[in-house]
Amino acid sequence: MTDTDTAAISIVPANEATPDDLTAIFGVRGEPARCHCQWFKIRDAQWGSVPVEEKARRLREQTHCGDRTAGSTTGLVAYLDGEPAGWCAVEPRTEYVRLLRGRVPWSGRSEDRTDAGVWAVTCFVTRTGFRRRGVSRALAAASVGYARERGARALEGYPIITRPGQTFGWGELYVGSSGIFAAAGFREVSTPTPRRAVMRIDF
Repeated sequence: MTDTDTAAISIVPANEATPDDLTAIFGVRGEPARCHCQWFKIRDAQWGSVPVEEKARRLREQTHCGDRTAGSTTGLVAYLDGEPAGWCAVEPRTEYVRLLRGRVPWSGRSEDRTDAGVWAVTCFVTRTGFRRRGVSRALAAASVGYARERGARALEGYPIITRPGQTFGWGELYVGSSGIFAAAGFREVSTPTPRRAVMRIDF
């Protein structure tokens, strides 16, 4: 990432973005377009029965995109040189039903799963053509202030542990890399699997 890229990235709550901005980021092909950031919000048994169009509708509804007066939203949108370039999901951990039932966040920890004061960053999407320019890193950093300003007691992420020479597809890295969380001030609190970490920042 160059200094120019850093300076050119601006980030806003998703309700300040337009529906067209979200469509540009998620695209019309590939995993982001199929998921629309609903993976952690839909139970396993229901996932296959929810059409893509309904997932897209839910994302628009959850973000309140285009409504600057909305009292809440579910993520952040990044712009690079004024163009919609990336997304990250960040809200109270209790909003993610699949996360609450999964193994990764809880292995080796005694955590109150119902504690709405703990927020989570669960998903990153960088638009095709804007990758490797610091968008996800900027979003991870912005999520810290965003959650803290809205009353979060702590913020967690569940990234892939990256090592030199490894390659990853979007299907793995949508949760982010350990490096971008570390750069934003998160510390590792557990490693529930050899490839996944729980990283956290307490306010």
